[in-house]
Amino acid sequence: MFYWFMKTFVLGPVLKTLFRPWVKGLDNVPAEGAAIIASNHLSFSDSIFMPLMVPRPVVFLAKSEYFTGTGIKGKLTAAFFRLTNQLPMDRSGGAASALSLDAGMDVLRNGSLLGIYPEGTRSPDARLYRGKVGVARLVLQARVPVIPVAMIGTDKVQPIGKRMPNIRRIGMIFGEPLDFSRYYGMEDDRLIQRSVTDEIMYELMRLSGQEYVDEYAAVVKLRLAGKALAEKPLAGKATEQPDDGAAAGGPAAPGSV
Repeated sequence: MFYWFMKTFVLGPVLKTLFRPWVKGLDNVPAEGAAIIASNHLSFSDSIFMPLMVPRPVVFLAKSEYFTGTGIKGKLTAAFFRLTNQLPMDRSGGAASALSLDAGMDVLRNGSLLGIYPEGTRSPDARLYRGKVGVARLVLQARVPVIPVAMIGTDKVQPIGKRMPNIRRIGMIFGEPLDFSRYYGMEDDRLIQRSVTDEIMYELMRLSGQEYVDEYAAVVKLRLAGKALAEKPLAGKATEQPDDGAAAGGPAAPGSV
């Protein structure tokens, strides 16, 4: 009820007025029955704008950190995510991630729409990164179609690290449903999982026009964070000048397994 009320009478009208979202291919989303909506991930706001334009409720797997914050802000964030049909997704791997995927399976068994970001995290630079195979396991176990959707311009509305959004138009393109029935019964085959995931990522690349990088976004983020830490002390030293003023000087489509 809260989800419907906020979408219909509160957030929905305000966001549509301010950001004037345009949509193509919305009729590719089934009017009933279970399906996975697989999206590229440019911004925190993706999980707000895309469900806003889909007539049916979309349940998203969101990173678990959004549900475990402390203080007033953390509790409000957790409450918002729960009330807007989002489930915590543990990305640490192993049994924890498997349990998160089980929650997604329950959504699909109930005949609902499940939203998932195959990249696992937001893109650090607006490029499209290698998908994680969890989406393939869900597709093949639940035996449901995949609706690829490309979010357009949301990285400009709310770049990583920016709290207040920029008011500008955004868009989204819903592609035709992807059918993976030829792989049913082979959901435990790692090569099949990778093939399914890469086909989904190829469609996202085609729809979004993003440059594809055959590397996990999470790995790139760690590398960038390490580089920033390594450069910070060097930058500090560079500003220390001697008293005399002397200066010191210095796509290919996804398919690999």
